[in-house]
Amino acid sequence: MSKRRAACLLWLGLTASVAMAQAEGKVIDEHGEPLVGATVRWEGTNVGTTTDINGKFHLKKNGHLHEIVTSMMGYRNDTTCTHSAKFLVIRLQEIATDMHETEVLGRKQTSLKMWHTAENSELITAAGLRHAACCNLGESFVSTAAVDVNYTDASTGAKQIKLLGLSGTYVQMLTENIPNFRTVAAPFGLGYVPGPWMQSIQVSKGITSVKQGYEAMTGQINIEYRKPQMPEADWINLNLYGNSKGRIEGNADATFKMKDPRWGTTLLVHYDKDLTSHDENNDGFQDMPKAEQVNVMNRWTFLSDTYEFQIGARYLNENRHSGQLEAKVQNPYLIHLETNRVEGFMKNGYMWSNEHESSLALILSGSYHCQDNHFGLKHYDVDQSTAYASLIFENQWTHSHKLSVGLSMNYDGYKRQPNDYLNQTFDLSLLHPSCHEITGGGYAQYTFTIFDDHGHDGKFLIQPGIRVDYSNLWGTFATPRLHMKWTPTEWVNVRASAGKGYRTSFTLDENNYLLSSSRRVVMDSETQREEDWNVGASVMFKPTLFGQELNFTAEYYYTDFQKQAVIDMDRDPHAVYIYQLDGKSRSHVFQLEASYPFFKGFNATLAYRYTDSKTTFIDAQGNKALRERPLTSRYKALCSLQYKTPKDMFQFDATLALNGPGRMPDPYQKADGTMSWDKEYKAFPQLNAQVTYNIRKNFSLYIGGENLTDFTQKNPIIAADQPWGKEFDPTMTWGPIDGWMLYAGLRFNLPR
Repeated sequence: MSKRRAACLLWLGLTASVAMAQAEGKVIDEHGEPLVGATVRWEGTNVGTTTDINGKFHLKKNGHLHEIVTSMMGYRNDTTCTHSAKFLVIRLQEIATDMHETEVLGRKQTSLKMWHTAENSELITAAGLRHAACCNLGESFVSTAAVDVNYTDASTGAKQIKLLGLSGTYVQMLTENIPNFRTVAAPFGLGYVPGPWMQSIQVSKGITSVKQGYEAMTGQINIEYRKPQMPEADWINLNLYGNSKGRIEGNADATFKMKDPRWGTTLLVHYDKDLTSHDENNDGFQDMPKAEQVNVMNRWTFLSDTYEFQIGARYLNENRHSGQLEAKVQNPYLIHLETNRVEGFMKNGYMWSNEHESSLALILSGSYHCQDNHFGLKHYDVDQSTAYASLIFENQWTHSHKLSVGLSMNYDGYKRQPNDYLNQTFDLSLLHPSCHEITGGGYAQYTFTIFDDHGHDGKFLIQPGIRVDYSNLWGTFATPRLHMKWTPTEWVNVRASAGKGYRTSFTLDENNYLLSSSRRVVMDSETQREEDWNVGASVMFKPTLFGQELNFTAEYYYTDFQKQAVIDMDRDPHAVYIYQLDGKSRSHVFQLEASYPFFKGFNATLAYRYTDSKTTFIDAQGNKALRERPLTSRYKALCSLQYKTPKDMFQFDATLALNGPGRMPDPYQKADGTMSWDKEYKAFPQLNAQVTYNIRKNFSLYIGGENLTDFTQKNPIIAADQPWGKEFDPTMTWGPIDGWMLYAGLRFNLPR
């Protein structure tokens, strides 16, 4: 018998009276970062569990079982002696392999359907982000069925996320659990997050926790950046990229550890530029804007057993030039958008009881976003100042009871400078030169968990939460939310959620791309209140089939608006009306998804999503009708295939998506008797593929292609030959604007 095992048995003999207590702990890597999805089981049995999103586990102890075996792909197994009076911290060492000499023992997971959380969440890991070039956040959801990313218009290059059949304004964007990219930054925010900077992306559907506020109406997307304590925190990481459309990009991050190992700093640098203009459909307009972006971020961290401190700052400058190609016309219609953005944040966290997970956190952040928008002769410059503060206290006084309470404050201030020419398409009297919203409030969230007899994941979990806030614009309002999770067996997981969401729409500021057209913009007010109820349910299965685990998910979500800013492009084909909802507005979304590893190294994912989204629109005669929301696909089917060779030397990724048809805004008859555009657009396919060659563990090359089916929307710009006329409109965008594109790049890291 080994000395380690003998010591373990001696200790357990002295503590036999508490042998039936819970074994609790946390699994971390060599750098102290939580490991998600690690397997924790009693030695010699199949009784075990997996770690949650925070790396934590709960395992009911048996008097005859004395040692825990912890394992995870890509890490060495660990055997730990346990007893009931200690919160275990298990540290796993990453397996270092030479891919030319040693067979890889395990592969890190690229995406995880979160099994433990109360919310229906999917985690896209750093490994998953490498399945495509992922130049920025907007290009990181290629192989995900739940999220759509579409161009809002064919001139500015603005993109928006769609989740649960609704636009991205209803999705709360977070960076490291801090609300970010609000209002003015929303149309282009997906391009402000370089792909190589991201450690992971967490996508949560439906109503989410009340911790981060009241604005998550259809879901939440949280981005985690690279940090000094991450496993990938090498001395240097480098990513270079170029494509056949003339775009080049460079990303680099460097991490330094101080003499005091508790301190660390990471510097992140990004640069991209479009070198050429192209007009493949020969309409005289650039298919994509020529853009140039400089993006720099620096963060410092201090980590001890009881205190965590982080501080960081970021600067971004971006210039976008689009419009008509000047060589083809004498008086070109040009678009120029310039953005300067500064961000800063500070986090403080105090932990004083591992056993009860007691903690107190203070989060402070702020940003200044300056955006100058020139659409032909129309100028609309707007500055947004944002400040955010959050104080959070959490305590788990028993294994089954956890409470989280907190206070928060958010400030948004706007300064606008429109020119007189804008008055031809918009009533400037509706816009105040400056305005602001201050919202403050508090929340409480309680989590109750019932565990099964084997100490597996919670057999039943209920998580009610409520927050009460006060806005200087809307007064006092309450946000109730409820999550429930039931795990009747080890391979079935049932979730349900319901709750309210609110947001303030500064409509012209967050939809400024509408100014790129000649449509008149008619609004009731510069601000609109939005309010909805969202309910949803999901069932996850993970049975073992032919020795491999099949992951299958079925989910349904219903969103019902009580108040909404309706953007109506049907009433008048030469105007866009924005008014408060008067009637019904709702969305039904149903999705099926299955993933299965058919053989070693090969994994296939199939998904299908159906969307039924309708809103009440009011015509010129005042008649109301519940109609299908325009420019929204009715369904999406997806097939994603991934294969790695046995020694991980090559990696092949391919995703084929079939985007369903949808309704166009009502067309009109032109002078020649033809219709301005079709009443509907048809389904279209898109194929993306990539091959990665891992030359060494720290060096790889990748080549790939996007939109290899070469499908493009015909005539994405209406009346492109008359940009100064009343019919000019680049906002009728529903599909790809660019044809097929090839790219290549390299990744290099200098390990610590």
